[in-house]
Amino acid sequence: MGLGKALAVGLIGLEGHVVEVQADISAGLPAFTLVGLPDTALAEARERVRVSLGNAGHQLPSRRITVNLSPAALPKHGASFDLAVAVALLAALSVIDPAPAAHSVHLGELALDGRVQAVTGVLPAVLAAVRAGRQRVVVAEANASEARLVPGADVVPVRWLRDAVALHQGVPPDQWPGAWSAPDAEGPGANAGSVEQADLADVIGQPHARRALEVAAAGGHHLLLLGPPGAGKTMLASRLPGLLPDLDEEHALEVTAVHSVAGTLAAGAGLVRRPPFEDPHHTATVTALVGGGSGLARPGAASRAHRGVLFLDEAPEFAVSALDALRQPLEHGELVIHRALGAARFPARFQLVLAANPCPCGWATGTGEDCACTPLARRRYLRRLSGPLLDRVDIQVEVPQVSRAQMAADLRTESSATVAARVAAARAAQRERLAPLRRSVNGEVSGAELRGALALASGARRDLDRALDRGLLTVRGYDRVLRLAWTEADLDGHDAPTRDHVGRALLLRTRGRVAA
Repeated sequence: MGLGKALAVGLIGLEGHVVEVQADISAGLPAFTLVGLPDTALAEARERVRVSLGNAGHQLPSRRITVNLSPAALPKHGASFDLAVAVALLAALSVIDPAPAAHSVHLGELALDGRVQAVTGVLPAVLAAVRAGRQRVVVAEANASEARLVPGADVVPVRWLRDAVALHQGVPPDQWPGAWSAPDAEGPGANAGSVEQADLADVIGQPHARRALEVAAAGGHHLLLLGPPGAGKTMLASRLPGLLPDLDEEHALEVTAVHSVAGTLAAGAGLVRRPPFEDPHHTATVTALVGGGSGLARPGAASRAHRGVLFLDEAPEFAVSALDALRQPLEHGELVIHRALGAARFPARFQLVLAANPCPCGWATGTGEDCACTPLARRRYLRRLSGPLLDRVDIQVEVPQVSRAQMAADLRTESSATVAARVAAARAAQRERLAPLRRSVNGEVSGAELRGALALASGARRDLDRALDRGLLTVRGYDRVLRLAWTEADLDGHDAPTRDHVGRALLLRTRGRVAA
């Protein structure tokens, strides 16, 4: 008996750190000590590991057992360290060969009967291990397909703790107690994230709002839809993901990693290829919206919507603090959440879609109904959407009620597939133009770049300059109109925006009742 080692990965946000698990069995009073800043769930690994080892036929001796998680200053959380702790103890007991155990990463929770159970965050953990030069990763069989998404990883799935013992004893996999069969070459989840999308053809009328939705999809712009109940705001917002192109490999890996840490990635789902859509209820707290929690922070709806759409229906009903917490991700594309045990960073580059009624009763701009709200009540209601938040929303449009005549005249409308084709062409033009700036869509271009490398002629900016002089726009709003103008030009197949494109962009920015 002596010292045994194994490797695991500790996650802080999406950042993984390889952790060396050191197990020492020495003479002394019987005790099992786990050190290295474990949280409550990890501290309970002592009992899970002890019982599961016993049920696997390997009783721990009545001696002093010390398990250290190095580096000690790194906070560690969760049950994913169970398998590594058990393997390190088996190496210390000389049950298994200590050399391969010390150079393999182990991720898995142990059940009391010795089963190796799935854990969250496997994708970013394996990615961190591979980047650190640790290609061999032992995971629960239920996590194997997720782990295999990382290029260069040598993934070994196990069902039971006895399988891990057999692995490090050099037993071939087909002779393990829980012998497993390799998956098909294509791997599970080849079409992960591809769910049936609602079609834009279902929306009746609203030509201006449709155009706003198309521009938002083409340029990655944020959107506010303001109108009475039943006008189609929710229908329009729910169809935005169907207009967006599939995620490329890099972005799909980012999104899948976020959902892996959040625990929302289905077993065997594979890479998330479609842009995600999150629509939290208006009672959502700040923590639910942007992430947080005790100890180390967990991703919220804003991070789960990374590279997709975050839809806030009845936006003024959300807590003001929750809405204002979105300013950081809207400006920087990431969330930094500080807690007592450290700061966690989560990507949060999403498209924000806000839907709001014009007043508490909803009928201030409706037809055939009387608004029961006082002017003061209307102003208070819309002021819950703060000026700094709305100034970051590129497109602000009204969605009026649809009349019976419009219903009769709008029987055939464009489908999502037709609009998505134009969006894809516009995005291709943006990628080519913005490649030197390391941008992919107009919504990501900075003001300095819009006034520098992408500066427009003074004639094209004439109406925009006049709106700024009249106080209809802030400087941030000025830049956002320029972004919209470039997107309008891309949809029309122009090399640069004209005065007409800038005018249409200005209309998308200032037509709403609460425009910045």
